[in-house]
Amino acid sequence: MSSNVKWPEAIQPLLKKYKDKQHPLEYKNIYQLVVMVILSAQDSDRNINSLAPKLFEAFPNMGALSKATKATLQSYINKFRNFGNKTKWLMEMSQKIKADKKIPLTLEELTALPGIGRKSANVILREAGKKPQGVIVDLHVVRVAPRLGIATGEDPKKIEKQIMETLPQKEWDAGMAMSFLGREICRPKPKCELCLMRPVCQYYQNVIKEVKG
Repeated sequence: MSSNVKWPEAIQPLLKKYKDKQHPLEYKNIYQLVVMVILSAQDSDRNINSLAPKLFEAFPNMGALSKATKATLQSYINKFRNFGNKTKWLMEMSQKIKADKKIPLTLEELTALPGIGRKSANVILREAGKKPQGVIVDLHVVRVAPRLGIATGEDPKKIEKQIMETLPQKEWDAGMAMSFLGREICRPKPKCELCLMRPVCQYYQNVIKEVKG
């Protein structure tokens, strides 16, 4: 990690830019968010947003979903990647919770549910307005965090741990902010000229400026 950057201060412009910006999944309530997060594993937000509305017409709440049969549920989600496992996860999850009001909102309880790992749980907690209990590290953050220099490596769990150790808890929404940055600007081929993090970005300082120099 870049030791000469004071990240709690340096991350502020990024946090400010994406403060309160909703996750790209187009959900209308926490029930829909939980279902869409499970469906989004190894799939695109665009695909989830396109196909989920018909699923929610058929199963408008956790109670309805808990009564779904495998065949009926699969008829609505068979265009999602890995829909076999997702069918199983959704059925087990809904039968365990049974009502929207019983959806748990702690990291420990969420990750105990089928189909929900730390990243998914952190997304749900953020969108529910809860105090962060971890840092969202998706494929975008795995690319962006090492470029910035706030973390190293490619392991999401290790990157999350590094960010949690580098920033105070109140700044842990930096994960989602980096995800937005990765979607919009810090793409596989980055648009560095548009990025507000250039002054502290390790990749820009060590790679881009060197090439230009």
